Amino acid sequence: MMKKLAILTAALLGSSLALAQPAPKQAGIESQGYQWNAQAGEKIEALQKKGDIKNGEDAYEVCGACHLPSGAGRPDGTFPQLAGQHSTVLIKQIADIRSGLRDNPIMYPFAKTLTDPQELADVAAYINSLCIPTDHGKYDGPDAAVQIAKGHDLFEKECKDCHGVNGQGDKEKFYPVIAGQHYKYLLRQMTDIRDGKRRNANPDMVKIIKKYDDSQLVAISAFQSSLVMPGAMCKAGASKK
Repeated sequence: MMKKLAILTAALLGSSLALAQPAPKQAGIESQGYQWNAQAGEKIEALQKKGDIKNGEDAYEVCGACHLPSGAGRPDGTFPQLAGQHSTVLIKQIADIRSGLRDNPIMYPFAKTLTDPQELADVAAYINSLCIPTDHGKYDGPDAAVQIAKGHDLFEKECKDCHGVNGQGDKEKFYPVIAGQHYKYLLRQMTDIRDGKRRNANPDMVKIIKKYDDSQLVAISAFQSSLVMPGAMCKAGASKK
């Protein structure tokens, strides 16, 4: 715990921790030998363990500085909404960052504070237990209705089968919850996937998204950020900032 508090304090004071602990880099989607979701290593160990929500709350302490105690992230898209995300997705993404399959130099030093696969399972279980805030960052341009309608059509054609009609994703297939996610974060991630910068992306999604232009990505992001998951969203005033 003291180690985590020290790292959190350093981050809040604007230290150069990320430079002090450069992330490793493994071959990703640019490599023919890359397996998007290989069931091996730390990830598979964590997936096989039962996460302890209470212990996970303690482990999440270092995450709350950026993602907020509620898991709401930041409406400007700098840090994603995590609350309610599938534990499988969280475990995969954190493990990929720790191992160098996903580039995230800001998060890497914090992800490295998790001591073992059990703690990884614990923090994922805790985040998954949080309700999804409804007051997240949405597309707010004057043409919002038009963009959302355009995005809905694109989503229905090629996104719904994986991410679900309400943005609920699929825990067993490692497809993320996108309901309640910030518009600007969605747009940045989809742009990175299209442009080959998200090295641990699902190849099936890469095939779909690489043909979209910037205006289409704006529309899809606008629609996705409007999605609501029945039974999973926070009640009014329930989420903590």
